[in-house]
Amino acid sequence: MSDVCIVGVGIHPFGRTDGVSGIEQGVFAVRQALGDAGIDWPAIQFAYGGSDAAGNPDTMVERLGLTGIQFINVKNGCAAGGSSLASASMAIQSGQFDLGLAVGFDKHPRGAFNALPSEYGLPDWYGEAGYMITTQFFAAKITRYMHEHGILQTTLGRVAEKAFRNAVHAPHAWRREPVDLQTILDAPLVSDPYTKFMFCSPAEGGVALILASEKKARELGKPLIRLKAAAMRTRPPGSFEVFAPSIDVTRGGSATNIASADAFRLAGIGPEDIAVAQLQDTEAGAEIMHLAENGFCRDGEQEQWLAEGRTEIGGALPVNTDGGCLACGEPIGASGLRQVYENVVQLRGDGAGRQVPGDPKTAYSHVYGAPGVSAVTILER
Repeated sequence: MSDVCIVGVGIHPFGRTDGVSGIEQGVFAVRQALGDAGIDWPAIQFAYGGSDAAGNPDTMVERLGLTGIQFINVKNGCAAGGSSLASASMAIQSGQFDLGLAVGFDKHPRGAFNALPSEYGLPDWYGEAGYMITTQFFAAKITRYMHEHGILQTTLGRVAEKAFRNAVHAPHAWRREPVDLQTILDAPLVSDPYTKFMFCSPAEGGVALILASEKKARELGKPLIRLKAAAMRTRPPGSFEVFAPSIDVTRGGSATNIASADAFRLAGIGPEDIAVAQLQDTEAGAEIMHLAENGFCRDGEQEQWLAEGRTEIGGALPVNTDGGCLACGEPIGASGLRQVYENVVQLRGDGAGRQVPGDPKTAYSHVYGAPGVSAVTILER
């Protein structure tokens, strides 16, 4: 089976862009990706697009051109972007197409996400009791994890400090001012143990990736950034996920465990072979837990990893090199694709002040969302 390659990338800056709709931000990203690939819109044979709150992605054809293209909308929570990419990859692997698009965008209102219990098969009382408030759930989840594995609040702060420091060098990031560790720790609590600097914010932005068969990529004369794996999985029995009404006495794995293992199997490599990683970090503790869930370390080892700087740009495994969700914010439809965009930038050597040293040749991305879905991709140059 021929490899799928990423031949063009585009991004609309994340954050707040008054007067520009989510769809317009997606169109901006698509046009940038087309220019990067050196092709015109009519060359695109199919598209998958994800958005949670900013309209149907297929309507962007009104701005890009009415070519009759097959354009399928994807809505899969925080994994919408990763799911769009996995779907686009499968379309090319099937042999039916050799040039396609994965695009995601969103434009969320200020304030917390307003998820409804009925959307997740839960009764109204679950929301009335406040259990749909994600900041509370994630705070409870990390508190349990910290107790079980000896993680300190200082380590949460180090994750956030690294994010804002990395984002200084990422033009697409929202929060591009460094914040020192003590300021992060002393900031007002949102949900104990998380201070305001330890959560990401709903945001705006758009990302587009153009995928091609290896044959087509060679015809275009593009560097071969190969999509070696794209896996999306749902939760297994006994997992403990956002919007879960309870926790099982007998604990199971997680959607991330499954997606990660499948991605490594598909790519034919292991965690030790990854040079740079983008891990879901909607809150500081998520990056810590996901380091272990994706197989990069054991539960509890993160305390030492962060203290020794192993996840820094020049560390053993640079993580969230553009600041991740903490610094970029999270427009749901675009967030997972932003991670892949960043990995393409890193593998091309175009990261400037945030560039991972040593000529990285492999890159990993992981996105997680409600009610327990994960998508993982592995790129190779």
